[in-house]
Amino acid sequence: MKRSQASRASMIGGLLLAVPLLCFADEPSRDLRLWYSEPAKQWETALPIGCGRLGAMVFGNVADDRIQFNEDTLWTGKPHDYVRAGARGHLDEIRRLLFEGKDKEAAPIVRGSFLSDPIHQEAFQPFGDLHIRTPGHEGAVDYRRELDLDSAVARVTYRVGDVTYRREVFASYPDQVIVVRIEADRKGAVSFQANTTSPHEAVQSRAIGIDTLAMSGHVRNDGLRFESRLRVFNAGGRCLVDDSGVSIEGADAVTMVLSAATSFKTFEDVTADPAARCEATLARLGSKSYESLRADHVADHRKLFRRVTLDLGRDERADWPIDRRVDRISKDYNALTASSPASRGTESGASIGLRVDPALAALYFQFGRYLLIASSRLGSQPANLQGVWNELLDPPWGSKYTTNINVEMNYWPAEATNLSECHEPLFDMIDDLIVSGSRTAREQYGMRGWVVHHNTDLWRGTAPINNIDGVWPTGGAWLCHHLWDRYLYTGDREFLARRAYPAMKGASLFFVDYLVPDPRTGWLVTNPSISPEQDPLCYGPTMDAQLIRSLLSYTIEAAGLLGVDSDLMAKLADVRRRLPPNQVGRHGQLQEWIVDMDKPNDKHRHMSPLWGLFPGWDLTPADLKSFDAAKVLLGWRGDGNTGWSFAWRIPLWARVHDGDFAFRQLEIQLARRTFPSLLDKCGPFQVDGNFGATGGVAELLLQSHLRPTDDPDSREIELLPALPLAWPKGAVTGLRARGGFEVDLAWNGGVLARAVVRSDRGGKCRIRYRDQVLDLTTQPGEVRTLEAGALSKSP
Repeated sequence: MKRSQASRASMIGGLLLAVPLLCFADEPSRDLRLWYSEPAKQWETALPIGCGRLGAMVFGNVADDRIQFNEDTLWTGKPHDYVRAGARGHLDEIRRLLFEGKDKEAAPIVRGSFLSDPIHQEAFQPFGDLHIRTPGHEGAVDYRRELDLDSAVARVTYRVGDVTYRREVFASYPDQVIVVRIEADRKGAVSFQANTTSPHEAVQSRAIGIDTLAMSGHVRNDGLRFESRLRVFNAGGRCLVDDSGVSIEGADAVTMVLSAATSFKTFEDVTADPAARCEATLARLGSKSYESLRADHVADHRKLFRRVTLDLGRDERADWPIDRRVDRISKDYNALTASSPASRGTESGASIGLRVDPALAALYFQFGRYLLIASSRLGSQPANLQGVWNELLDPPWGSKYTTNINVEMNYWPAEATNLSECHEPLFDMIDDLIVSGSRTAREQYGMRGWVVHHNTDLWRGTAPINNIDGVWPTGGAWLCHHLWDRYLYTGDREFLARRAYPAMKGASLFFVDYLVPDPRTGWLVTNPSISPEQDPLCYGPTMDAQLIRSLLSYTIEAAGLLGVDSDLMAKLADVRRRLPPNQVGRHGQLQEWIVDMDKPNDKHRHMSPLWGLFPGWDLTPADLKSFDAAKVLLGWRGDGNTGWSFAWRIPLWARVHDGDFAFRQLEIQLARRTFPSLLDKCGPFQVDGNFGATGGVAELLLQSHLRPTDDPDSREIELLPALPLAWPKGAVTGLRARGGFEVDLAWNGGVLARAVVRSDRGGKCRIRYRDQVLDLTTQPGEVRTLEAGALSKSP
């Protein structure tokens, strides 16, 4: 008999009967704001807003403000196939040399004849800047700059004399514009000048009618064309728009609406009219009021953002400005390491600031979700190395899509933190890569299917680029992991049949043709390849085998579910059987290469051979020898160094149930690799560290990658598998688990107090908490609250 909702406040296995449920309420937390007492002094400390296609950085200066903006299809270059003519003719020689151990002889051939043409791909570009000058406001007081994650609105307030001014800026997904609102608490007090500029050459500004300023140009001589239009709506006062800009005198309030577009249609077609696109966008707005623009934007954002809450408690630091909080964590960390060099273990991290500012960890988690909503929406390009934010004509690494970790890390929060729709742009890119990657497979290798190496760009380049570290052919296999994971989370059979399975099948066909027997072992191996991003050029690195084994397994299972391609699946099963296994080396470590040549305590930023631990599940306790060897290698790697390398270590340590060392990675990432804006430092800004840390925190609280060995139709959902000691009390709502489940959790004293499991589509799951288990069979839409005695000791 089902219990009433009112009765569901019980316990699990004799744990606390009643516990505050913190964020179980519908009201947003007061701790979802990044706020500062001064304007941004550099681009990296400005506040990011975005709607997927458009992004902007809000500086918040008073007398001379800058809003730097981007559009996600403004790149250098034009449609291009990167395969180098004649590359295929060198493949056999490269393979022979590598099998003979002559990687140094093979490397020059790769560099000279096998890399892409040109050797580098293209770069994401800044679009322009909106400048707002307000003379006489230099002596403003009572200044506050903030970004409200719950409404996705950046706000600046300040006072000049006895007048209080307020600016709000947001990027609207429903209306596809950036909106700037300037108002005062006294009528007629709003006066300023505004104009738009761009770092690109040959840019022109012109007035259109009495209320619109246009800016047009192109990227380099024969590149993409672009245009922005700034439309001004003033309440009261006088507005003048001419070719030099906008002038406002004595208004009560002003709303400026910015549209931006390029000539990009697809990676093969750049014939769109950016001016017509901008005009159409503004025409759709009509006379829509600021209040309606804002309300539609906030409602759209909250539909996604409010699905998940996280409360880890708060200290007095939660009321400090964000830059002061980040600086305090950095100082705490530096003081600790100066007095006692950091070592593995919980004591080394016990006194660093995040332990006494747990609300900052929760805010950082939600900031990652906010950034994904802001940079990846249906119809946009996927989030690149900098999301959708870039001010440089020559950004680090081209601000491209690096497929040997970075673009995939961007999407770790998508399914787990209930933002499945934000995953769609990545799938759109995979659709494109199947087209361009099929050309590369055919022309570069003479093989079926499709292939992606370690980078791609707006033009969907798939040939190996840059140097020998680009000769890594398993990017497509990793991307397919996201397709399969989407299916596991949602159970969407139509998605599996229409989108995921064809991509996985094509990627598998490439490896059926590409793999060759290792003369030494007989195993089927990749050749040439590399273990990202460590020399030497090699064959058969562990990461490749894990990725291909996983890909073939997904494809075989998907074909079985769909009832198709049985003969091909038999072939894939035979290939899978002949792949190199995970090997344990002479130091007890998981080998990174097919030959046991690992260096103990290699601190490399990449965790490539541990892909099978996370995000994959090729390394699990079911094979305890390999799992223990993975822990040895994980220990060797130690702390991260770049922002994203700290972020990758968080879920890796979560998968081995060491929440305290995972917490240490999060803490040092905030201390050493985080700007005061909470944006991630790779060295320069790189957004993947934000996304990776958010996905990692989710993995600390909930895991669902395993299937019960005695019931493969079920899904194991482990509650609080790696809860750090630093978070003794907390609550989370809305996390997703594979199998179509959603989970809320509350804990106190480090012990689970309550769990609510919702089933989207019905089915079986095994709930695990420590050594307790409960098998559930659910109906679609059913909600189960775990109560006293619900879990029993596992055998």
